[in-house]
Amino acid sequence: MKTTQKSNVMKILVLADHKSKFLYDFYEPERVKDIDLIISCGDLPAEYLSFFVTLCNVPLLYVRGNHDNRYETKPPEGCTCIEDDIYVHNGVRILGLGGSMEYIPGTPNQYTERKMVKRVRRLWMKLRKHKGFDILVGHAPAYRINDLEDLPHRGFEVFRTLMEKYEPKFFFHGHVHANYSRSFKRTDTYCKTTIVNGYDFYVVEYPLEEAADK
Repeated sequence: MKTTQKSNVMKILVLADHKSKFLYDFYEPERVKDIDLIISCGDLPAEYLSFFVTLCNVPLLYVRGNHDNRYETKPPEGCTCIEDDIYVHNGVRILGLGGSMEYIPGTPNQYTERKMVKRVRRLWMKLRKHKGFDILVGHAPAYRINDLEDLPHRGFEVFRTLMEKYEPKFFFHGHVHANYSRSFKRTDTYCKTTIVNGYDFYVVEYPLEEAADK
């Protein structure tokens, strides 16, 4: 896998929810040759993620979406799950909190607001050790930031709290598809955080000099 950067910018391929025809069905190496890291925000087949980690030859990090129950028995090969963890790549601290709002009680990868808050609280030691994080990766969006009114697609309030307290540079999520609403937004800003909905795919440039300054 790639171990050096060609520039002071790390290119991150963000995936979520929908298999990209542009990247997958009509795969061409040139389209992903400059990608340094891949992050999946959930609800994608395991073999789809394994395809990219193999052909792109870069690390692929993922969280689970509300439809990724099969990951328990057949996780994506060659990929790294970052659920409830902080993964550091080239100095960039990446926090993973997958799953959606609980709309079917007792279902895997679904959480009430209270349950998600408990997950965050259990991370206090890791947050202290790493002195925060630079990228938040979720499946669901944050509450009232490009989420939807219905319970299954409602965002988590605690994600707003995390952005307010730690001021990460990015928050990647999925779950809200481009065809769900005319008000779909690919990117947005909350406090000092750029929010990206990774539906299908999106490429983000992360300035590595900022990570080096920490």
